[in-house]
Amino acid sequence: MTNSIAFPTFPEAYWQASCDTVQEFPALKHNHETDVAVIGGGISGITTAYVLAKAGFKVALIEAGRLLNGTTGHTTAKITAQHDLIYDELIQREGKEKASLYYQANMDALQFIRSTVKQLNMDCGFEEQDACIYTNTDSGLSKLEKELQAYNTLGIPSSYQKSISLPIPALGAITMPLQAQFHPLRYLSALVKEFVNIGGEVFEYTTAFDIENGSTAKIITRDGYHVSCRYVVSCTHFPFHDGGGFYFARMHADRSYVLGVKLDEAYPSGMYLSADEPKRSIRSVQTDNGDRLVLIGGQSHKTGQGICTINHYEALQQFAAEHFKLKEISYRWSAQDLVTGDKIPFIGPLTSSVSNVYVATGYRKWGMTSGTAAALLLRDLLLEKENPYIELYSPSRSLSWHTVQKLVSDNVDVAKHLIAGKLEMVHRKPEELLKDEGGAITLHGRRAGGYRDKEDQLHLVDTTCTHMGCEVEWNDGERTWDCPCHGSRFSYEGDVMEGPAKQPLTRLHL
Repeated sequence: MTNSIAFPTFPEAYWQASCDTVQEFPALKHNHETDVAVIGGGISGITTAYVLAKAGFKVALIEAGRLLNGTTGHTTAKITAQHDLIYDELIQREGKEKASLYYQANMDALQFIRSTVKQLNMDCGFEEQDACIYTNTDSGLSKLEKELQAYNTLGIPSSYQKSISLPIPALGAITMPLQAQFHPLRYLSALVKEFVNIGGEVFEYTTAFDIENGSTAKIITRDGYHVSCRYVVSCTHFPFHDGGGFYFARMHADRSYVLGVKLDEAYPSGMYLSADEPKRSIRSVQTDNGDRLVLIGGQSHKTGQGICTINHYEALQQFAAEHFKLKEISYRWSAQDLVTGDKIPFIGPLTSSVSNVYVATGYRKWGMTSGTAAALLLRDLLLEKENPYIELYSPSRSLSWHTVQKLVSDNVDVAKHLIAGKLEMVHRKPEELLKDEGGAITLHGRRAGGYRDKEDQLHLVDTTCTHMGCEVEWNDGERTWDCPCHGSRFSYEGDVMEGPAKQPLTRLHL
């Protein structure tokens, strides 16, 4: 690297480092009954629990670990309907009506957040900002012009510029005005507090493991207790209960990276996203001491695949050093997002034959609005109210031929990585690992995984993913084992961090 500014020793999301108001809740240690059990402690789970409780349901919110420790705590927290170059694609593939509904659903979500912040008098750094997507290539400019035509067709307020306010070259840019940004954890912490005040229950450190279906659903927890309820709403990444919906084959997992940097120059207003690859997402946040921290994100790739993970942070650092007066890198973190074949989230009944189990997933990096839109839709579904977005987001919706081809391609990629992992020859021995180094090794004549921590303790695992048998890969940026097939992630000790895997990797010994 040409820039000598070092990364912080440990990755930590700015939101988590700057928020200490998340109350801790007990684990479920008994059998329980409620109207609705909402699984998942991110934005869609918490917002769904809140709106259902306000609608009169008795609601229990259940989280496997701590609330807000997942993707919601590792977002860039843009609240916008400008979801990359999406509207021209939606018009061509789904038609003008569904493209318009997609925009309106996300604007409804933005308005819900705006009004909730005002109603509850939240101190969450909510700021109205323009969202801007820009390009610096001729091919990108052609795509941008088509996207602008789509905006005009759908009546989306926008403006077009030939440059942007950042010190970054641009041939063209589309601005969507009056979007927003905020501190997601402070917003959701206030929502959790209000949820509890109106009678909601929260159980942390409680892993929902399976569901026994019937007129009354019964959630089985990993500790052997059960929660009986009229409705189950799964707002986890992959649904913890697939129920024959084959969600693992209908979505793929992407990882992306963020640096929180301080600059030796003023930052203009606005939230920015490049239309070109590799993606660059840029926005600022005002810290408690009045400084401006700039969040620079990008480097998206399929989980468990691609180059050495730390190189993604280095690429972002290089970009920051080239275009800004970089003073300090204060934070670095990564996030994982699920992408459906048609880029539209799955929100609704788990399958067409199940009427009391619902899912919300597949937000494609736009969880602040999509997760909120999910909560509003799920509320209406449980209240049996009409909602214009039911068909758009239905997990059982029909798919275009283009989407089917994309899903076939994704699953061919899965098969390729499954076979390649089984055929890989590994010759490295456990004793060759240095401190704070991990990777595939050979143990007792077969492939295994090892990580030697900073105290020189060796952690060994079987690298066969417990979901469908792919071989996991070492992630040196986060010290995790990541599955290249369906995105499951495990700690260096083998514990499940992300699904669809439910069981940990088998621990091994010399």
